Amino acid sequence: MIRTAVIGFGVAGRIFHAPFLAADENYSLDYIVTGNAERAAQARAEYPHATVVATPDELFARELDLAVIGTPPPTHAGLAAEALHHGLHVVVDKPFAVTSAQAEALIEQADLAGRMLTVFQNRRWDGDFRTLRRLLDDGELGRVHTFESRFEWWKPQGPRDWKARAGAADGGGILYDLGTHLIDQAIQLFGPVAHVHADVLRRGAGDGDDDTFLVLAHENGTRSRLFMTGLAALPGPRFHVLGDRAGYTKHGLDPQEDALKNGARPGDDGFGHEPRDNWGTLGVPGDTRRVEPEPGDYGEFYRLLATAIATGGAPPVDPRDAVDVLRIIERAHAQKGDLSR
Repeated sequence: MIRTAVIGFGVAGRIFHAPFLAADENYSLDYIVTGNAERAAQARAEYPHATVVATPDELFARELDLAVIGTPPPTHAGLAAEALHHGLHVVVDKPFAVTSAQAEALIEQADLAGRMLTVFQNRRWDGDFRTLRRLLDDGELGRVHTFESRFEWWKPQGPRDWKARAGAADGGGILYDLGTHLIDQAIQLFGPVAHVHADVLRRGAGDGDDDTFLVLAHENGTRSRLFMTGLAALPGPRFHVLGDRAGYTKHGLDPQEDALKNGARPGDDGFGHEPRDNWGTLGVPGDTRRVEPEPGDYGEFYRLLATAIATGGAPPVDPRDAVDVLRIIERAHAQKGDLSR
């Protein structure tokens, strides 16, 4: 078994990592790192076989194989470097690092150490994204000229905890948060980006952008239009994709995150399945059909990682992909000017 530690037990560690590690027989969740007393108590209650320690320094003295980093972005590069220094394989939550230079240095360090380094771009295993990829592979839409993708919701009170205080220099704002997923998905579908146009705004509370729009001009001719906002009183469609054969529109978000927050666990009946109201529509005017989304499956990331560690094969997410995402974010922030209204 892969002896594993989760560093950080906020939303990332508690919702996106620990449940999938605990459900996978390839891993033993041996340690959880949190200096927050309330979260430490919660970790002990939910994972009684794991040892809870307060600091990464306490952790790195233990016998381990894998460190999963789910702390705020400014700490990612330092903690990943320290874990690699101690001979561990490393998973870093998104954003991989605050700058592409930090990320490139980590990749070089991992290569020299002969350790696995990967980034938790879990939205590659959203059910709706998996469905769209299948439709594209099957030629259902033909050549896609316009790809619209959104993460929009209504949170006018603004971000909480560290996100409320973090600006771009600390990896804060919605572009570093949700934008990493939207950009990664667009590149996975349509390839390298030649040009970037960005509208990066801060409209509400907090120090980071909260209402941002990107246009990515892909080298293959597709335009990706990416919307991310916490101020959408009426959110738009998750996907609106137009090709020369058909279009595809899909509303609603992958259900895995909400299910986990409400106490569900991987493997529960219906986990990852979307309600019928969220099924997408494929076709042209006068000739459409509903498309049931494939089940979402974030656990696939860790299954692929276990195979890669055992065989020395490719990681589930190439960290160089995450560097490409960071470079686009840097290009977008370079255009933003004043973040004010």
